[in-house]
Amino acid sequence: MNQHVISRFAIYTLAIVMAYFGIRHFLYPYDLVVKVPEFLPGGVVWVYLTGAAFILTAVSFLINIWVRTSAYLLAILLFSFVFTIHLPNYLETADKTYQTMALTNLLKDAALAAFALYIASNARHQRILEETDVKEESRELHMNAEPA
Repeated sequence: MNQHVISRFAIYTLAIVMAYFGIRHFLYPYDLVVKVPEFLPGGVVWVYLTGAAFILTAVSFLINIWVRTSAYLLAILLFSFVFTIHLPNYLETADKTYQTMALTNLLKDAALAAFALYIASNARHQRILEETDVKEESRELHMNAEPA
């Protein structure tokens, strides 16, 4: 199977997952507002902003526009969840079930953030790399090289 098809499938899957998470933020904001750190004023506003960010990232990935920026911003957002929500929840509870849930969410968001960084690092000109011929790319680089 073509490597490009596999990578596009993985990115589209992430986009669908992010869209799902984003929609849930709008449908059930008061279930999620308890996760907003106490030091952030605004409460439910952060839930809606996060939902919008997830949906916009999903759209960006699906239509292949502003992919690099969207992926970097998604990674920053998810790593901020790891350090401001999940890690404190893991460290501050004595309840083993809640601690396990916090660790699971920490690892999930860290993995999603790492995948977002991978997408961003492979995006060229704000788009996910399209399949190209190595000879064609080499020729293009050689033609664009400035003479010394």
